[in-house]
Amino acid sequence: MVGTSPSGGGVQCHELFPFALHVLRGRWFTVFASFLIMTGAGATYLFGIYSKQIKASLGYDQTTLNLMGFFKDLGANVGVLSGLIAEVTPTWFVLLVGSAMNFAGYFMIWLAVTGKIAKPKVWQMCMYICIGANSQNFANTGALVTCVKNFPESRGVMLGLLKGFVGLSGAVMTQLYLAIYGNDAESLILLIAWFPAALSVVFVYTIRTMKLVRQPNELRVFYHFLYVSIVIALFLMVVTILEKQIVFSRTAYAGCSTVIWFMLFVPLFIAAREEVATWNLKKLPPSEVTVQTPEAIQPKQVESPPNSSLNQEKKQETSNCFANIFNKPERGEDYGILQALLSIDMLILFLATLCGLGASLTAVDNLGQIGESLGYPTRTISSFVSLVSIWNYFGRVFSGFVSESLLVRYKIPRPLMMTMVLLLSCAGHLLIAFPVPGSVYVASVIIGFSFGAQLPLLFAIISELFGLKYYSTLFNCGQMASPLGSYILNVRVTGLLYDREALKQLAVKGMNRSSVKELTCLGSQCYRMSFIILAAVTFFGALVSLILVVRTRTFYKGDIYKKFREVALVTTTGTDADSNPKAKN
Repeated sequence: MVGTSPSGGGVQCHELFPFALHVLRGRWFTVFASFLIMTGAGATYLFGIYSKQIKASLGYDQTTLNLMGFFKDLGANVGVLSGLIAEVTPTWFVLLVGSAMNFAGYFMIWLAVTGKIAKPKVWQMCMYICIGANSQNFANTGALVTCVKNFPESRGVMLGLLKGFVGLSGAVMTQLYLAIYGNDAESLILLIAWFPAALSVVFVYTIRTMKLVRQPNELRVFYHFLYVSIVIALFLMVVTILEKQIVFSRTAYAGCSTVIWFMLFVPLFIAAREEVATWNLKKLPPSEVTVQTPEAIQPKQVESPPNSSLNQEKKQETSNCFANIFNKPERGEDYGILQALLSIDMLILFLATLCGLGASLTAVDNLGQIGESLGYPTRTISSFVSLVSIWNYFGRVFSGFVSESLLVRYKIPRPLMMTMVLLLSCAGHLLIAFPVPGSVYVASVIIGFSFGAQLPLLFAIISELFGLKYYSTLFNCGQMASPLGSYILNVRVTGLLYDREALKQLAVKGMNRSSVKELTCLGSQCYRMSFIILAAVTFFGALVSLILVVRTRTFYKGDIYKKFREVALVTTTGTDADSNPKAKN
C-alpha cells in the first residue's frame, strides 16, 4: 500500500509488514471489521424466509410459529446479559461467547428441521432460536458499543452505518445462500449458523476500545463509507428486482455474491488510506513535525473549564451502578444503570419502543405468511424479505446521518425524528390491512425503512441522555421493550386472529383443525384486523414520543458534544490525518 504524507513520502516495500500490523491495530480497521461483523448480525430478519420451512416440517400452526417468532425477538432484543458481561470482560471474550451461541442455537434448529434429530418439543425450539438470536446482542455490544466509544462525536453517523450493515445482512446472506446452496430454505438455516460465527472469530482481536482522539476529517471518512454502502444497497436492490423478472442460475448467483463481497471489502482500502498518513507522521522526527505545523501537529490536551474538578466529583458521586438511584445527574452526564432505568425519559422511550418496534417486528416476522395469504409465489415472497432488508439499511443510515445533521445544524431534537418515523410506519401497516395489487411491495419498503430508522435513533438518544459510562448495558436495556411488544402484538394478537380466520375457512369446507397438518389462511381478510391494530398502536407510540421531544428540547438546544471536545486530543494535520499513533495502542 503506497500513500502520501505531509512530507510527501509513502510506505516503502520493506515497511509493508510493519505497516500492515499498524493498519490492523488502527481504529479505522476496527470500523471496517465492525462493518463485516454487522453484516452477519441480521440473521433474525431472515425468519420470514425459513419460517415456512419450520412450519411445514414440524407441523406448527401460526400461533406456535409466532411464538417462536416472539422468542426470536426476545433473544434478539434482550441484551442485558451481553451488556453486563462487557462491563467486566474484554471485547474479544464478548465476541467469542456470541459466536458460540449463534452456532449452537441455529445449528440445533437446522438439525430439527432436516430431521437429523428427533422432533424437539416446542419449548426446545423456542429455546434454540432464542439462544441463536441473542448472539447478535454480543456482536452489537462488542462492535457497535466499541465504535461509539471510539468516535463519540460522530455517534449518530456511526450508529446509522453500523446498523445499516445489519439491515443489509439479510439481503447479503440471501444472495450467499442462493450461490452456495441454491433455493433451499433448510440450508439457509445452516448458513445462518456458521457464517456470523465465523466472522466474529476472524475479527475477534481487532475490535477494542482505544484512547479518545479527535480527527477533523472524521465525518468526511464516514461519508466515504456511506457512499460504498449505498452502492452495495443499490446493487442488492437491482439484483432483487432482476431475480423477480428472470430465473438466475447457480453461476449467476455466485457472480452476484462475488461482486457483493468485493464491495464489502472496499472500506478496508479506505481504512488503509487513513492509516498511511498516520504511519508517515509516526516516522517524522519531532523537530520536523513541530516546524511544519507547530500548533496543529502537536497533540495537546484541551484545557478544562474552571469547574471541571467539581464536575468530576459530581460524576464520581452519581455514576456508580447502584449509588444515588433517585439523585440523578443532568441529562448528558453519566447516569448509573438504575438511575437511567428508573428515569421518566427511559420509561417514555420504553413505551414508544414497545409500540413502534413491537409492531414493526410483527410485520417483518409475518411477511412470508402475508405473501402466501395474498397468493404470491415463493420467489416473490423472498423478494419482499430482501426489500425489507435493503430498505431497513436505508432507514438506518438515513436516520443516523440526517438526524445528526439536523441536530448539529438546527438543534432539532433527535426524538422528533423518531416521532416522524413512527407516523410513516403507520402507512405501511395500513397498506397490508387494505391491500391492492402491488401494495405489499410498497409496504415492504415503508416497513423496512421505518423499522431500520428506529434503532439508530433509539441507541443515539440513550447515549446522549444517559452518557457512555454504562452504555453497553443501557442500550441493551433500552431495546427490551421490543420483544414485549412483539409478544403482545405478534403472538397474542396477530397469530390468534390469523388462526381464527384459518379455522373459519376450514369450517366452510366442513373440516376441523385435526384434518390438516398445517393451518393456512388465504385472502386479504387474514391480516386485516391485525394490521389495523398495529397501525393504531404505532400511532399511539408516535404520540408518546412527542412527550420526550417536549421534555428534551432544552437539552438538545445546547452543545451536547462539548464535554468530548474538552477531553479529546486535538490532532489536525496537513492531510487531516490522525497524528497521534500512541492513541491507537
